[in-house]
Amino acid sequence: MMRRRDFLRATLVTAGAVVVPTACSEDEGGADACDAHEDDAYFPQSVASGDPRPDSVVLWTRLVDSQQTADVNLALVIALDEAFTQLVALTPTSSSAAAVGSTSTRLSVVARADFDHCVKVKVSGLNPGTTYYYRFYYTTGNGCVSSRIGRTRTAPTPDADVPVRFAFVSCQDYVGRYYNAYAALAREQLDFVVHLGDYIYETTGDPSIQTPSEERKVTFSDVNGAIAFEPAEAAPYHAARSLSNYRELYKTYRSDRALQRVHELFPMIAIWGDHEFSSECHGATATYFNGRQPETDVDRRKAANQAWFEYMPVDYPAGDDFSYDRTADYPQDITIYRDFTFGKHVHLVMTDLRTYRADHLIPEDGFPGKVIAKQAELVARLGSEPEHMGPYFDEIDAEDLYATALEEAAPVLGFDPSLGFAQDESPRSISASFVNAIVAKLNEQRSAGEQLPLLTRVDFARMDVGIAYVDLGKHVDFTLEKPDFYSAFGSRHFVVKETFDATSRFVYEPSTGSDTMVMGEAQLAWFKDTIKESTSTWKVWGNEYSLSQLAVDLTPSFGEDDPLKRRFYLSCDGWDGFREQRNALLSEIATAGNVVAITGDLGAFLAGTPAVDRADAEPAKIVEFVGAAISSATYQSRLQRQIASHPLLKHAMGAESIAADIDNYLVEKGVPAPTNPYLAFSNASSNGFCIAEANADEFVVSMHMLPADALAKPLYEEADAATLDGQITIARFKTTGGSTLYEEKEGTWKEWSPPTASEGS
Repeated sequence: MMRRRDFLRATLVTAGAVVVPTACSEDEGGADACDAHEDDAYFPQSVASGDPRPDSVVLWTRLVDSQQTADVNLALVIALDEAFTQLVALTPTSSSAAAVGSTSTRLSVVARADFDHCVKVKVSGLNPGTTYYYRFYYTTGNGCVSSRIGRTRTAPTPDADVPVRFAFVSCQDYVGRYYNAYAALAREQLDFVVHLGDYIYETTGDPSIQTPSEERKVTFSDVNGAIAFEPAEAAPYHAARSLSNYRELYKTYRSDRALQRVHELFPMIAIWGDHEFSSECHGATATYFNGRQPETDVDRRKAANQAWFEYMPVDYPAGDDFSYDRTADYPQDITIYRDFTFGKHVHLVMTDLRTYRADHLIPEDGFPGKVIAKQAELVARLGSEPEHMGPYFDEIDAEDLYATALEEAAPVLGFDPSLGFAQDESPRSISASFVNAIVAKLNEQRSAGEQLPLLTRVDFARMDVGIAYVDLGKHVDFTLEKPDFYSAFGSRHFVVKETFDATSRFVYEPSTGSDTMVMGEAQLAWFKDTIKESTSTWKVWGNEYSLSQLAVDLTPSFGEDDPLKRRFYLSCDGWDGFREQRNALLSEIATAGNVVAITGDLGAFLAGTPAVDRADAEPAKIVEFVGAAISSATYQSRLQRQIASHPLLKHAMGAESIAADIDNYLVEKGVPAPTNPYLAFSNASSNGFCIAEANADEFVVSMHMLPADALAKPLYEEADAATLDGQITIARFKTTGGSTLYEEKEGTWKEWSPPTASEGS
């Protein structure tokens, strides 16, 4: 068995300032020691670089030789010019020592079988702010072959007063879509690219987000090692579970020439989102089955982590000789949060918001009728009475008629007869309106003489009120013969805002460590210290999911007694689902000044100034720019599918207009008290990428937006450039400090500020 750390220990090198000519003998190992030609068959994923620092960068490739299954030797050559006439001298070193000034320009490295023949080389001792070229060589039985040429660039020194230009991207589903956004991005002049997660998608054809085509599909050779899904109204598909599955995802995605080209041209700084492991995961727990079965799978999580380690060029905080070890305890097996400086003006802080986070506040398998907070408790804790509470039976077991009805209905309708309570938990308080719905469903199957009495408004008026899961949006479609009591709706998606806000405040206890629920204790302390101690002009947070509130107000569209006459959070999988933790974090980091969050995950372009959302606190703010997906389904299209399957919205007249008009729901122009007062811009129907330009005076973001239908066929060739450019529109925003936000309109910068109650009237 290979020892821990062997993978990088043998390939760590130092590149000094010594540059030697190419005319060297084969004994000296020069780049021209063999008559090499590029051969993609041996380097099918091309090359990549990552994590640039002033004196180092990580270089990557993968070697494939069908004749070799064991470890394979190859060589790395680095130059200051693309013609490789000015070669950089390299010498091997350990994690604690470096040698500079060797006369060897051909570094021997090993593609290890245990890591899928991937090669990662951290090259140190480089000059800051300098462009380098590199390629890998391999000697076969038929001669010498090389990889394509890669280009990378080191960071400027921390005291350099230089502008910085970089792209940030996320969400690059391969299935059924092409990377035309990357084809456009590759023509830009950039210092580096930030990837904010969802580099791969773990599924091969999830009908909620994917539509495979014959040309763009993913298949697993280890089908038995994958998770199989057979949806009733869609084709069967799989989700990765084994190491082989996850490796094949990276190999397939990295086979795309547009993605390869971006890696060949720019160093990438990456973190993972959810799909590098499993959709809307928390820690090692997936959410496919909404509580119907256990989904915590540490072995699966480690398989995902190992594949990410193998295929992504990352400089790990654990040190230059860190190597992934599947036997290490999770989550100590790998740490990916880290930070970078680019001159005086950019301090980039990358976080991991999936590994250490807690479960969603509202469980998917919570029985909708279960009461989780009562009026007296809420008022005592919050000092006020929340909206949208409902009447409840304080102890359902004391109500013989209705307790018997629930007991009878459980096996018929398919819900847990424990009603979500532990065996010794009491009292079992249950929503009266939900009991009514179940009784009405039972009555459909009874004769007229067997009908159970329904509770009336007079009955409800006599009862105490509180918050049950149904009051948070966990509705059930009782028009179905077999209603679904287990759902992401009311848990992760379309959650009632007012009752969720009250519940969040009710359960939030910072003294118990609940403020660490997203980042974990160690990362949270590191993050806050790093931001607050930074001296850079711009503290840039590489953030995985939206900080800006995303809620919609449906109250104008529905009648007084309609349960849809509410304001809803669209997703509680992101920061909206950790409202109090977000408030606590923003209140601290905003004091550092000039904090800018760059965000992925959503599939939409947003600009805003997320703020502390508490009436009893100052609205501390930062600036946030959210980039849309490179190729994954847009936020608008995902909402369309969610609405079509929502237990109530799918029956509601005109509900489809919510997704069609989602930008206006999110940014309510001319409304005196908008639902999302700190959100300035939304485009939820486009794909694309963002380019950030930072200097001493301003941080400017250009959102390059492509219509979703522009990804149907590849536009990768030079001849396609004009067609591709013609489909791109650009929106530009900037901040000049603090939480100021400007939008460029017709060539003029206009300051944006949240609307006040007097505006729009």
